[in-house]
Amino acid sequence: MSADRPSDSSTASSALPDDEAAAALVLRLAAEAGPGKSIGPMDAALALMPKEEWQRALPVIRRVAVRLALEGRLMIYRKGRPVDPADFRGVYRIGLPRDE
Repeated sequence: MSADRPSDSSTASSALPDDEAAAALVLRLAAEAGPGKSIGPMDAALALMPKEEWQRALPVIRRVAVRLALEGRLMIYRKGRPVDPADFRGVYRIGLPRDE
């Protein structure tokens, strides 16, 4: 609409990563963390998106973490304890299933 307005690259946003790319990254980061360790969704989001846009990736990370947890490939933890991936709120972490 405004032809005389200069294009500003700071207003252009990166495309969100697709679920498969996000899932592969989350699985890789969880494996790198190792058994008994977990990663935060922020860690995965920062690895997927530019630093100034990482928060936009958080819904994608949550969606793939839930899917992978329902498939039994990951666990979602709150306060160090596994939670139901279909019904959790608040701060969470992602890790490989523990042998308990």
